Amino acid sequence: MLDTKFKYYLDNQDEIVKSYNGKVVVIMDNKIVDAYDSYEEAHFECVKKYKKGTFLLQLCTPGNEAYTVNFPNIIFA
Repeated sequence: MLDTKFKYYLDNQDEIVKSYNGKVVVIMDNKIVDAYDSYEEAHFECVKKYKKGTFLLQLCTPGNEAYTVNFPNIIFA
């Protein structure tokens, strides 16, 4: 379920960024339903408005840095 919401974001990222760059967007049913300045604000408001598990919060920025994590190589001796 969340994977379809994330796919919507990826497929439409360029257009979404034009309107919501720097905001945390709320995605439901393949559309943006809200936008907030922080994850905390978005989460606090969304749990009051929407059923848990029905929405995705995504930081809206160009590129893939907002949804990609890189871990450095760690060598243990």
